[in-house]
Amino acid sequence: MEKTNQNQQDAEKQAAALAAVKYVKDGDVVGLGTGSTTTFAIRALGDLVKGGLKITAAASSVATEKLAKSLGIEILDLGSLSKIDISIDGADEFTESLDLIKGGGGALFREKIIASLSKNAIVITDASKKVKKLGAFTVPVEVIPLAYQYVFDQITLLGGQGKLRVKENKTFITDNGNLIIDADFGLIDDPAKLSSSLNQINGVLAHGLFINITSKVIMSEGMEIIVFE
Repeated sequence: MEKTNQNQQDAEKQAAALAAVKYVKDGDVVGLGTGSTTTFAIRALGDLVKGGLKITAAASSVATEKLAKSLGIEILDLGSLSKIDISIDGADEFTESLDLIKGGGGALFREKIIASLSKNAIVITDASKKVKKLGAFTVPVEVIPLAYQYVFDQITLLGGQGKLRVKENKTFITDNGNLIIDADFGLIDDPAKLSSSLNQINGVLAHGLFINITSKVIMSEGMEIIVFE
């Protein structure tokens, strides 16, 4: 049964990815997110590039850059870009008002920069990611190591329970050389207020609440594509 659910989830991710790449036009600068759902979109774009589509791209992680290059997609330096035409990324949770939690894969800082630069920031998901209220998924907070304890304590003062991210028994280090605190705030009544409070903490590079950044969410439920914008 578990496998059937996984297969359905993957089919939904692929359907949403294929719906999203239809928005990409010749000559676009495309922002590429990180994670299992976005991988479907990157592979689909690779096929289109082989077929003659001319695009350049900015990658939100080392892993995404490597995959895109292997598929013949030209990667630009993110730091040199003033705008991105369209970006495609996944989410860990989203609401119909287009508030998101992202960063399960640890690439939240670059993903946020890409989304902020994008004229059309598209998020693709399977149906399991839609929620009435954010917060069942923890909020990732990328923190500069020397500020770790300070930030951890500030998260506690905001009512969050922080936990240092560990992967394969090792402290998880982001592509930027930082740590991630996964902060559990329970269900979040006011994501914009919490986002603002987290932004005020010295030592936080970025957090996983994406508020007023997303243009549309393309969700696949079974064989149906539903667009929230």
